[in-house]
Amino acid sequence: MQSQNRLFEDFVKMMNGAAGTFAGMTREGQESMRQRMREWIGGMDFVSRDEFEAVKAMAATAREEVEAMRNRLAALEAATGRGGAAGAQASSAAKPGATSEIETPEE
Repeated sequence: MQSQNRLFEDFVKMMNGAAGTFAGMTREGQESMRQRMREWIGGMDFVSRDEFEAVKAMAATAREEVEAMRNRLAALEAATGRGGAAGAQASSAAKPGATSEIETPEE
């Protein structure tokens, strides 16, 4: 035989309502925190992944073009017979960290 107790039924209803309220507050707090983080990070000078990949590809293309131009210049200098000292400077400039001995005009 089961007895019907109104006190327990009211208590269970109140707890269910409180649980739903706390769950709603949790979702609202999480969404609020996400929004604040988006605003905070959005204010910084970060680039998107797509922009980074585009610039990375442009830099790789530019490096390839520079290397092709160096090779073409070396071939032209060799063909004209001026490849002696200039060819050595071009090949040393192609190596990372190498210094060239080309003098630049002073302003």
